Amino acid sequence: MTYKYVKTIFYGYVFIILIGAILLYFPCSHVGELRFIDAIFTSTSAACVTGLIVTSTSENFTFLGELIILALIQMGGIGYMSLVIIFFLFVKDSLSIDDKRATKLSLDLPDLHVGAFIKKIVFLVFVIELIGAVILTFEFSKNYEFLEATWYGIFHSISAFNNAGFSLFTDNIISYNDNLIILFTISFLIICGGVGYFVLIELHENKKFARRVTIHTKIVLYGTCILIILGMILFLSIEWNNPKTFGDFSVYKKVLNSFFLSVNLRTAGFNSIDLVGMKDSSLFFSTMFMMIGAGQGGTAGGMKITTVAILIIMVFFVLNQSNQEPHIFKRTIEQKLINKATAIIMFSSSFVLFITLLLVETQDLPFIKILFEVVSAFNTVGLSVGDGGILSLSQKFDDFGKSLIIISMIAGRLGVFAFGLLLIGKAKIKHFKYPIGRIII
Repeated sequence: MTYKYVKTIFYGYVFIILIGAILLYFPCSHVGELRFIDAIFTSTSAACVTGLIVTSTSENFTFLGELIILALIQMGGIGYMSLVIIFFLFVKDSLSIDDKRATKLSLDLPDLHVGAFIKKIVFLVFVIELIGAVILTFEFSKNYEFLEATWYGIFHSISAFNNAGFSLFTDNIISYNDNLIILFTISFLIICGGVGYFVLIELHENKKFARRVTIHTKIVLYGTCILIILGMILFLSIEWNNPKTFGDFSVYKKVLNSFFLSVNLRTAGFNSIDLVGMKDSSLFFSTMFMMIGAGQGGTAGGMKITTVAILIIMVFFVLNQSNQEPHIFKRTIEQKLINKATAIIMFSSSFVLFITLLLVETQDLPFIKILFEVVSAFNTVGLSVGDGGILSLSQKFDDFGKSLIIISMIAGRLGVFAFGLLLIGKAKIKHFKYPIGRIII
């Protein structure tokens, strides 16, 4: 039954992307020439909250075009989860209890009260995006007229919370790389969207920490802090004296921009420095952070913090030859979760390497830059080393290369299990087991 709902999710996403592409392709939505493949690419990038661009958002789209992109970002940010929940609410009266459980499992919902859950999501999204829009509007109004600053504030707040990385500035956020309020506000919005709706709702309902938070929330929050700090240390140590990135910055700007870069590399596509100047070692380690991503059930992509944490814990217990099952925070990790985490990491890595191989053989561009672009697309990050201007590296790809990036963005947004289920199909239930085979490893 889950397979049917996964197909519904997929068709829903394809429908939204195609409608968005058609609307962007209308002459009233863009300025100058726009190829349909580029309209599909832009629509996919927005709906999958990625942020890779092959045409300038501010220069090549009218206000209507920007509004369409923003609507796609908002729909994509609430995510495939909401698409199926809406579908569920329409047909819930005709569903059996087993069907409802199947929907719950496919969405990773904590309970079956999906109607109440989606209402909480919409409320939190509205409040957080409104706060971000007000702060950003105030800062942008120092350089722009109030109405223009308001539009910039709304657009960048929604783009940041949904981890999309789309910007209305031709240099993204580079002009504001010394503005603490703007960089911190955008980072705060990205983190809120990235930790996931489950964590946000739990923290909202447990404002005074009167009851113990779940192990999921603990892993996501601890993992987020550790990865941000680790990323800062890593990029500061590698790029400290690099004249193309941090070299000419003051210590304050180095710390501020390394923090902003560390936050964005796992979830969103905003950049306060020109990434083309980063060393290859930084680009390589960046792919690891992008692959990890953020929290489950939110606006970010990646393999998810909880997935990687489960595998790290399992490896520790195996190497330590412990006589206990893997556990953390006095809670045992089920074997089925370990199996699921292993499958996610294996499938994600294999998919990225396969797409990278195809692009390396068909596009005349450096390997590390192509790898960075593919990882950014699959994990819906949106950062890119660029095409030498303000566009992403994908602009240099031919139609085949752009199509592979489009597929990567859709696959990453659907999720490993949903996309894998579409490729492999539903397994037949078997009521027998084979005898255990002995294999030496």
